[in-house]
Amino acid sequence: MSFAPERLPEDLGVAEAYYVLDGREGEVAHFRSTIHAQGAWNPGEQHMAPATGILVHELERFQRREGMRMVRVSLDILGLIPGGAFSVTTRMLRPGRTIELVEATLEAHGRTSIVARAWRLLTSDTSEVAYVQEVGMLGPEECVPRGFSTRWPGGYIASLTGVGDPASGGGSGAAWLSNDLEMVAGEETSPLARLLGMVDTANGVAPRLDPREWAFPNVDLQIHVFRAPRGRRLGLQVVQSVGADGVGLTSSVLHDEAGPFGRAEQILTVRSQRPPA
Repeated sequence: MSFAPERLPEDLGVAEAYYVLDGREGEVAHFRSTIHAQGAWNPGEQHMAPATGILVHELERFQRREGMRMVRVSLDILGLIPGGAFSVTTRMLRPGRTIELVEATLEAHGRTSIVARAWRLLTSDTSEVAYVQEVGMLGPEECVPRGFSTRWPGGYIASLTGVGDPASGGGSGAAWLSNDLEMVAGEETSPLARLLGMVDTANGVAPRLDPREWAFPNVDLQIHVFRAPRGRRLGLQVVQSVGADGVGLTSSVLHDEAGPFGRAEQILTVRSQRPPA
């Protein structure tokens, strides 16, 4: 089955969720993306942010055990993420009493688009030594309204409500993001899936490059979580660097309204979109 990435798939729905579940067969779940999951680089693809969210959603529900918590999600983007119908297959890679490694793959049109692996650890009470080295960021009330759709197209970006640090720009900045959508229609979205499902947006919070002249999509997303996040609002404290040979890096400290809870890294492939001289 072929897929024309420049076209909007005809089966993109408008449910008040990023995805609609079409059914499950064992550890394989079949979904359809809605317009709210639409990407910014191409109208026929999904944005990596909600795609991360649906993979985290499936990893959370897979062989769930009391006291185990997801602490790292490593996602490799193997190609364009088509909009419309796709499946997620989940499996156990490394079972254990206190440490587990689980994997989820997103496949569409016979091809794997994303491979996500997550470490889950058994939690214990370490409150007497708890400490956070990360510094705080401006709170939402100290930021200014930010219309991300004025710079970035696509249904996913349009689904967000955001405020940003007025000093953001040139590869450094901060923003608070939220949305009112469930990850899957008719299913409750956990704080982890909701917040990690917005992390990939970091690449566009304070870009050093003009997206009208340069493309800088990420080929991976690495997320480490030292505290279970809470609430519905994600804070991103972002710095972006660009090398001289077509490679960049976006690094973020992740916050909820209680403070920092993790970090994320995205390696970028930087390509000129300017016409030849």
